Amino acid sequence: MPALGICYGMQLMAQELGGAVDRTGVSEFGKTGVHAEPDSELFAGLPEEQTGWMSHRDSVTAAPTGARVTAGSPSAPIAAFEDPERRLYGVQFHPEVVHTPHGQELLKNFLYTVAHAPPTWTAAAVIEEQVERIRAQVGSERVLCALSGGVDSAVAALLVHKAVGDQLVCVFVDHGLLRKDEAVQVVETFEGHFHVPLVHVSAEERFLARLEGVSDPEEKRKAVGEEFIRVFEQESDRLGKIRYLVQGTLYSDVIESGGDASVAATIKSHHNVGGLPEDMEMELVEPLRLLFKDEVRRVGEELGLPERMVWRQPFPGPGLAIRIIGEVTRERLEILREADSILQEEVRRAGLYRELWQSFTVLPAIRSVGVQGDERTYGYPVVVRAVTSDDAMTADWARLPYDLLETISSRIVNEVPAVNRVVLDITSKPPSTIEWE
Repeated sequence: MPALGICYGMQLMAQELGGAVDRTGVSEFGKTGVHAEPDSELFAGLPEEQTGWMSHRDSVTAAPTGARVTAGSPSAPIAAFEDPERRLYGVQFHPEVVHTPHGQELLKNFLYTVAHAPPTWTAAAVIEEQVERIRAQVGSERVLCALSGGVDSAVAALLVHKAVGDQLVCVFVDHGLLRKDEAVQVVETFEGHFHVPLVHVSAEERFLARLEGVSDPEEKRKAVGEEFIRVFEQESDRLGKIRYLVQGTLYSDVIESGGDASVAATIKSHHNVGGLPEDMEMELVEPLRLLFKDEVRRVGEELGLPERMVWRQPFPGPGLAIRIIGEVTRERLEILREADSILQEEVRRAGLYRELWQSFTVLPAIRSVGVQGDERTYGYPVVVRAVTSDDAMTADWARLPYDLLETISSRIVNEVPAVNRVVLDITSKPPSTIEWE
């Protein structure tokens, strides 16, 4: 069975098969130059000098016995190895992310040339498979879908509706943590386009009460996640005790939430994974759990989802609660909403919305001194965060034009009185996450 070890997977292979892994004191994160051997199986047809996206502190210092080193980087002389006889291959960088330009070709070399795997994945096949699974799971029971307005929950809702039709009831919870005018847009879009029964729950007060005094990001996520479930359980009771709950959980959510400590570290608990209460009464239906965002979008297009919804930028379940660094208050939410609205408007006007994976503002609950109208001010700073990515597992900061940044900054400080400073986040993932909390 051919095996390809990626990053930690390569290190594990080296350790288990007679090689060595050590902490050399030098780490690599982000874009890194890689020198490859084009006569190797993995790098066949690829340039000798290329870029790889790295994310490691430990390095392979000795390849397994019998394996040939096929690539190196400035800080990791053994950045790839292969043993064709045993059909074992390893790469230190991440070929699966968009920031490794030749990564897809490398994966194709492994899949098609080494493993002889047939290229049969299609969005239509995913739909067919998931429809069968949903029907097998829920039978004739009624199903409740947690709608957020994002592409994930929309595609999940369409898949379930395709599978069980009128057994599905959609619930949109307005937790008061959405962007400006978003609740109205969500209700109009889903009621008008999907023609699926939609229950709109206004729950701003209970979520704000739950978040009062909470500043720790993990506590915020778990508080929002648990409150979501409590609302859905109440709606289920009101609608006649519904057993199943649909969520648009993605594979990236599952990975970052850690799950089992023996599998992965918890980067952050996603409200629909690590933030779920242990005593939850409803059983989850998660048709997107093994898909990444780009795959979900392809499925959405196949299902006929409108383009503006398919390409809507990701928005976290806990909403603006995790874009306020510190306690969440009504005043801070309004400040952040106005600043974010300006950013979104200018990014769209510049024609960059589709090019960015995400663009948003962050409000740290600190103040700094400024001067406006010959007077001293003591206002909030706003952080502009814009990134490019393909699947959210890695991301690079977007090089927005200076003129655009100037316009965004000028408008925010002029139109949002509580803000007197705008700064730009220029950090990639890793080492940062896309969201600040």
